[in-house]
Amino acid sequence: MATLLAASCPAQAAERPVTIALSADRATDGPAFEGWGTALAWFAEVTGGYPAPVREHLADLFYGKDGLGWTIARFNIGGGNAADTPPYLRTGGAVPGYWHQPSGTSGTDWWRPDQPDMWDWNADPNQRWWLDAVKARVPAAIFEAFSNSPPWFMTISGRVSGAEKGRDDNLRAGQEQAFAQYLARSVEALQRRHGIRFRTLSPVNEPNTDYWYAANTQEGAHWSPARQAAMIEASAKALQERRLTTQIAAMDETNSDTFLTDWKAYPATTRSLIGQLNVHSYGTLYQTGVRDAAKAAQIRLWMSENDTPDKGPESFTGMAPALALADHIIADLRHLQPAAWIFWQAVETLSARDGKAGSNWGLIKMDLQAPPEAPHPLSITMKYWAMANFSRYIRPGMRLFRPADEDTIGAANPDGRELVFVHVNPGATPRQLVLSIAGDWSIQTIVTSGDQHADAGKPKPGRDHFTVSVQPETITTIRLQRRRD
Repeated sequence: MATLLAASCPAQAAERPVTIALSADRATDGPAFEGWGTALAWFAEVTGGYPAPVREHLADLFYGKDGLGWTIARFNIGGGNAADTPPYLRTGGAVPGYWHQPSGTSGTDWWRPDQPDMWDWNADPNQRWWLDAVKARVPAAIFEAFSNSPPWFMTISGRVSGAEKGRDDNLRAGQEQAFAQYLARSVEALQRRHGIRFRTLSPVNEPNTDYWYAANTQEGAHWSPARQAAMIEASAKALQERRLTTQIAAMDETNSDTFLTDWKAYPATTRSLIGQLNVHSYGTLYQTGVRDAAKAAQIRLWMSENDTPDKGPESFTGMAPALALADHIIADLRHLQPAAWIFWQAVETLSARDGKAGSNWGLIKMDLQAPPEAPHPLSITMKYWAMANFSRYIRPGMRLFRPADEDTIGAANPDGRELVFVHVNPGATPRQLVLSIAGDWSIQTIVTSGDQHADAGKPKPGRDHFTVSVQPETITTIRLQRRRD
């Protein structure tokens, strides 16, 4: 738990105070933050088909005002395997494409995007349900569309999981324009049918990696930097031709190191077409390099995908996964300084099966392999509550700042009348956080620990100098609201 102490109380001998000095100018000079969210594939592909009470409850837990208060959703435009491909993709991973192959056609050269019978806008109803659910809860939500793979008939292997070898590009030569038309037309139709706007479209995902090969169990495609650039340019042209305001996001690379490799290879013409830079944080080397590249190019930067499961067995109540997630979020916000932080799969399937220890991916665990008509109990993990310490209090419009302590991230309203600190103490030693902030404040602590679920304490008055005692293995949010000038 966290306890607010009077400034004159001595620290316990075992405690080593961590001092955070904050000046008013430093509290407002960081990047403006746009919010938190999740990718909808693959869990939405399953849960969007659940009975209404179950899926509505899930949407409230993530996007409701009493849930995590997320404001961003990334929608996956599926590639889609051929109808006669035996099922092999992971649960939820077979995201349908919006193409339709008319009877009597065969091979890979039958698709004509200008013919209405080549499209199926009733496809993917489960993930599309989530578009409506997010919009209903967050009218000003930010939507991004992203692609993991081209449709099967545009690929070399004939499968949306990648080429035969993971370092081979899988898009057939000369198919960039056709794939770009597929993505742009899908964006246009989804916007019209669901009354939303996709602010950005990301046409490639973790492109310069060896993850994507035909025998893999999820959609993916390798793209060399040169093919990435060609796809970005084709996608920007296709969006413009359809008079869409959607901008290109790129390149959703798996880590900052590979992002920089790709970015350095892009010609200036490609870079000029990008409206948002996306990077994942599955590796944390060179994050400040990505930060600097975005600042130099004057392009908005998102941390667009991450989950940080610890190495322990599946646990719904253990603090280790929650502490690992909180530590990772703080490091990302401090080093990348992104405008948004996006979770990967908000719901993951139960993984401790058949004697296996399982893993701690996801914020909520459900049996996603159960049929839609079955009961659907869910387990809210401690990672969910760790996320609540961030997303409920670092809100859109705030500006991030970096206190001197590496275990803390800060955010401030532009007018400086509300300050938020989130601190993770993963160790076995209590800490005291000493804040010297001029003014008359209302101070509130919110704690996630082994027996606390983002529990909010009663606000207390304070002035100029505050000490907060933080217990071991806790995530603590300190919320300060100015009482009067």
